[in-house]
Amino acid sequence: MVDVAIVAFAQRPSVRNAVGDEVELVQPVIQQALEDAGLRASELGFVCSGSCDYLIGRPFSFVTALDAVGAWPPLCESHVEMDGAFAFYEAWVRLQHGDVDTALVYAFGRSSLGSLPIILSQQLDPYTVAPLFPDAISLAALQARALLDGGRATERDFAEVACRSRRAAEGNPNAQLRQSADVEALLGAACLRPPLRVHDCPPISDGACAMVLATGERARAIASARGRAPAWVAGVDHRIDPQDLGSRDLTRAPSAKLAAERAGAHRAPLDLAELHAPFSPQELILREAMGLGPQVAINPSGGALAANPMMVAGLTRVGEAALRIHDGRAGRALAHATSGPCLQQNLVCVLEAR
Repeated sequence: MVDVAIVAFAQRPSVRNAVGDEVELVQPVIQQALEDAGLRASELGFVCSGSCDYLIGRPFSFVTALDAVGAWPPLCESHVEMDGAFAFYEAWVRLQHGDVDTALVYAFGRSSLGSLPIILSQQLDPYTVAPLFPDAISLAALQARALLDGGRATERDFAEVACRSRRAAEGNPNAQLRQSADVEALLGAACLRPPLRVHDCPPISDGACAMVLATGERARAIASARGRAPAWVAGVDHRIDPQDLGSRDLTRAPSAKLAAERAGAHRAPLDLAELHAPFSPQELILREAMGLGPQVAINPSGGALAANPMMVAGLTRVGEAALRIHDGRAGRALAHATSGPCLQQNLVCVLEAR
């Protein structure tokens, strides 16, 4: 295997409604990531992006966004119609070929432009579920209700996750929500979709982020010149559960468990985990699935409950974990991204300093 490391990461603050088009959304973070790595666009061996045309409301919006990278010189470029974390996976695979030693990965999402309940329903089974237009919050509420009815969690557990996440985000200038009432006050709020309350759900966010990957000696040289440690990819894997919601136990995430095992999550102790859990009950499911005990700090950035730009939040989890490797706050970290309803598809990446 070719050693690959994250050597730079940049993100823009998540907001409710961003101003500008795709290029204006993406260009600042691409420029910052390249500057942080000391690279020019002409030195990139591969470029991969993650986004969703349904969010923007027009076809091939990712082609428009390529103007942010530059029209010249020609690029070896690819795109995934998914969260940028899966573009990160494609870039990691591309670097395994050994003929290029750098890659740029970026993601952008404008959740504010359309109706998320309608947009997200289009990823459901097109014959039996999508025509009903169930929104993501209602599906997450079904998942939460299954947890409660099975005696696996309480509404207080949900509130504690939300409170801890948003208070952790107080130190994150890129988070959209950076404060929380105490648990008792949260439990006193009315339900939005029983048993979920507003604090159990993510904000609607616009945002973008970018990262630079490099291999072997190139990664060491870039990181050394910038006075930081490379965040080496010790393992990465992604798995998927059945699309049919009725054919799986919504209180468990077997694909996340398998991905964590295959990525080598527990080959050594973890310092922290950045989990892409848009709804508070989902963090509880993921922690159990991946065997994350109390010694592992969960979402020190605030996670998706503090900022949830669609197609960006998963890659941000990888980037936030990498930043803590770069500056020495962590020696080994797990990053997670999810796609699909109720934690259907899960990617796990393990990063470490060496």
